[in-house]
Amino acid sequence: MRLGLAANRLHHARPDAALFRWLRASGAGIRELDIGLHAVGRTYDAIVERDALGGHAGLRRYPYGREGGLMTLVAEIVGLGPERTLDGVVYLIDPVDPSSIFPEAVALKRQCVIQGKPFLSTVASARDFIESERLHAGLAADPGADDLHAFERQTLALIAHDAMKPRMLEFVERHFELLSRFAGRIATGTTGQLLNDLAWQRGWPLDQVWTQRFQSGPLGGDAQIADLVLSGRCQRAVFFEDPHVARQHEADIQLLERAVTTVTDTVACLTSPAVADRWAQAVRIRAGMG
Repeated sequence: MRLGLAANRLHHARPDAALFRWLRASGAGIRELDIGLHAVGRTYDAIVERDALGGHAGLRRYPYGREGGLMTLVAEIVGLGPERTLDGVVYLIDPVDPSSIFPEAVALKRQCVIQGKPFLSTVASARDFIESERLHAGLAADPGADDLHAFERQTLALIAHDAMKPRMLEFVERHFELLSRFAGRIATGTTGQLLNDLAWQRGWPLDQVWTQRFQSGPLGGDAQIADLVLSGRCQRAVFFEDPHVARQHEADIQLLERAVTTVTDTVACLTSPAVADRWAQAVRIRAGMG
């Protein structure tokens, strides 16, 4: 497996920065799985300077961002042959760093969504991904990841753009029992109503909502959920984005995404149906459900 790796300056400038918190938490799993990390210039330099991966042979240096390093990651997410194709990206984003909205940064996420590959923009998401891949590889569950699986204490956001609402309903239908383990579920308006209707059809008590509905996205629902993320009241988001259409409420969507990256250690985000399904399968393995 090969992952692209980039971190804005905030996330690698100090020994306790987000990049190093992730590598301390997941370094053993990275080595167990022999994951290749294809790191953009300064991110690579910071890892080597602090010996944060103990000489892991899979660490590879790409050019600095200004020299095209991030653009190269975009191309390799799309795929440039067997030796130049990435399986996903860890991009630890500082939401106030202007480079996070440069065209290559936006394209990196967009192509991950289009290709159905993980785009991991928070420490929690990157930790969660490594643990999921460990489980798929048949390795024993890491007790250090127990906090990520404490669903009975977590709230889950389920968000889907119009063209992706059928995919969200299919995802929830497949994994209804698992998603019902969360302490609470929240969604923007139309998605929430569709999910409640699905739950009632499956026998959920008619006097209870399965998911709490907020406003629709264009009317502020994304902003309402962003507030829950920032205040520590939402710990995981499944966000099925349609990358092929322009959106009138783009600023609201970006607001939610920025909120997630602001609380990088505590919110994990799944950004496409393929990625979310693989995560759900790993959760079943961890729970002994096969």
